[in-house]
Amino acid sequence: MAEAAPALVETVVEVGGRGLALLHPPDAEALLSEEAFAREEFLPYWAELWPSGLALAREVTGRPLAGARVLELGCGLGLPSLAAARAGADVLATDWAPDAIALLERNAERNRIRLETAAASWTAPAPLVERGPWDLVLAADVLYERRNAEALLDLLPRLVARAEGPASSGEILLAEPGRPPAAAFLAAARERWQVTTTVIQKRPRVELHAISV
Repeated sequence: MAEAAPALVETVVEVGGRGLALLHPPDAEALLSEEAFAREEFLPYWAELWPSGLALAREVTGRPLAGARVLELGCGLGLPSLAAARAGADVLATDWAPDAIALLERNAERNRIRLETAAASWTAPAPLVERGPWDLVLAADVLYERRNAEALLDLLPRLVARAEGPASSGEILLAEPGRPPAAAFLAAARERWQVTTTVIQKRPRVELHAISV
């Protein structure tokens, strides 16, 4: 007999002076699967309401995004995608975990927000690249494993719009709480691209890295 899915709880978060009602699992650890980990080293990071996701959502809310083409990588619960879409952006939210995509679609409908979703892997990113270039690429707390950092370094320049003449280039906004694999990623990114870092939340600390490739 199949094990019943855990019940969801609702959390209402404030983003840009307005509430977003999110259904999410009450305990991400309860979603751990030994079979999935053995097969793909899969852990249910997507199910957490991470501070970096909320901080990035609040950051993008204040930007002029009407009509912008926005891609979120490793969206999880998708707060930045929901905020960008509510601000008028044309959003594609992506994650490796199909369960994350299904729940984000449900939360978008509950909040009357329109966006697109797709299950996608950074190691097989053709669908993301083919739909580009993107005006803005978002990622929140995605550098929790070394393999993620290596894949992201290869992927980012393939996603964003490049400047031609007076035109503006695309931008990458990475919100990060200081996980160990992020240090190596940022060191390599600064050697290749322009990276501007600011603290957008002090407690818990979240840094925003604006990257132009």
